[in-house]
Amino acid sequence: MLNNIGLPGLLLIAVVVLVLFGRGKISSLMGEVGKGITAFKKGVSDGSKDDEDQALADGRAARDVTPEAAEKDKV
Repeated sequence: MLNNIGLPGLLLIAVVVLVLFGRGKISSLMGEVGKGITAFKKGVSDGSKDDEDQALADGRAARDVTPEAAEKDKV
């Protein structure tokens, strides 16, 4: 459906959006979108770091539980 939109169509859409919302509103909206993306990335990285710290504190850190060579022979 969107395969037929070319450069002239995109320019027309951009002009209509600019006329409807105005330059100031669009720039502030894009600034808020950028801040939201930055906050999301920071939250994801902080969340994964907190999970790792909590796992280390609880003793749930990943550890190797592979049986030793002697134990493999017994089975």
